[in-house]
Amino acid sequence: MKNYETEAAWEYHNGTKHPNGILLDRLHTYHPAKRPSPYKRYRNARQIRLSPDKRSSGISALDAISGSIKQDKDIVLDINLLSSILYFSGGITKTLKFSPPLGEVEFRAASCTGALYHIEIYIVCSDIPGLDAGVYHFDPKNMSLSVLRKGDYRRVLADATADDSASRSAVTLVFTDIFSRNSIKYQAREYRHAFWDCGTMLANSLAMASAHKIPYRITMGFVDSQINQILGLDEKKEAALALLSFGSPVQYSADPLPPDKIAESEPLEHDFDLTAINNMHDSSSLTSRQEVSAWKNQADQKVVHTDKKENNIVRYASTDESVEQTIIRRGSTRKFSHDSISQEQLLTILAMSTKGIVSDFEENNTINEIYLIVNAVDGVEQGAYFYNKKENLLELLQKGEMRYVSGHLGLDQNLPFDASVTIFFMVDLQKVLQQFGNRGYRVAQMDAGITAGKMYLASYALKIGATGLTFYDDEVTDFFSPHASNKSVMFMLAIGKKAKA
Repeated sequence: MKNYETEAAWEYHNGTKHPNGILLDRLHTYHPAKRPSPYKRYRNARQIRLSPDKRSSGISALDAISGSIKQDKDIVLDINLLSSILYFSGGITKTLKFSPPLGEVEFRAASCTGALYHIEIYIVCSDIPGLDAGVYHFDPKNMSLSVLRKGDYRRVLADATADDSASRSAVTLVFTDIFSRNSIKYQAREYRHAFWDCGTMLANSLAMASAHKIPYRITMGFVDSQINQILGLDEKKEAALALLSFGSPVQYSADPLPPDKIAESEPLEHDFDLTAINNMHDSSSLTSRQEVSAWKNQADQKVVHTDKKENNIVRYASTDESVEQTIIRRGSTRKFSHDSISQEQLLTILAMSTKGIVSDFEENNTINEIYLIVNAVDGVEQGAYFYNKKENLLELLQKGEMRYVSGHLGLDQNLPFDASVTIFFMVDLQKVLQQFGNRGYRVAQMDAGITAGKMYLASYALKIGATGLTFYDDEVTDFFSPHASNKSVMFMLAIGKKAKA
């Protein structure tokens, strides 16, 4: 099976490292005038307007992020609740004007590398109140659904995922990546960004599901070609990354599926050399239900082993701001002050964000380990730390003033130099690939993206800022060694107080 020929993942990972990865052209440039349209259009597809309820649910952002709210299996997901989840996951929350050629830019509910918005959301559902069974595409520009297929296609999901219970959920969101939209700026490293940016969107989706007590499950084990086919995707240009199923199982319709016809999309813009991305995606694809079943059996032997006891959620800092208010207010901080945040704020962000998710690849805990450089946190000595998730403790690895190290590791940018804390998501990639195959690379990146997305929301809920960053891969590992000597960096996040305008 190609998935377990893991040289492909190592070739991609090493080839896309900063600064000298062989799959990256150091002379490559990107100009904002080349920014592709961040919206996918469908020709002659019927549009269904959505009217999301943007009012506060009354559930605090921290409660929603922590996943501590008890789910209600009897919640009925109707078109109104679906509209709200879609809006707060990928809808337009603000519009800013920049000087030409960038001009007016519409920003979404979740962060995205380069504001290029290459992640799309599709819906596969049964009949729900206000919406017929079918396959739909979410259009955030017009806040509408494009009707792609009519009929109950959840049985196709069941076959593709080898998971009848999850695929019988009334609604499944399918998150996809349009490769060229992001690679036009970031080249082959785009495939990392795909999971970072999908993960931050999923963090919003999960927070909204939690606020409304909706059971959910994330699925990353599926027959890629089957999922892409029912969405009508050109797999060399756009591909499914993850499925998010909502609610309790609902029986399939016994009616036969309608003739195989799907609405056509307008051509995707700005073709770029996608060879490295296509190779990595193909090498991590699963090709049959049997292969998916075998992969899920491997995934059941969790990479992270935790005892079954629920750890109490430790909270030090608090906020009354609702999850909806936090998402609308959230942005990516563009300048940090050198002001300190509190120890309570930092530990709250870490504790709320690392409790794991309901998925087919992890349980009760996150796969990535958390390393930090503390520049300015009241009550915490400056230095390098490892975060002990189980005990919610910071373990000192090296003390000292390290702003210049923090700035350098974050690609010599001002943001990590100025931030109160820089957070590095690291994983034993050898162990993950051995268990999950090349698809483990997707899993490790997605796990980091979801956790970072939760940290984004927790930071903003506590009235401090956050922004995702890229990094010098090997130098991060070297810096945190020997503790992190066997670990690879998946993501980097900077948090701190925003500088006043």
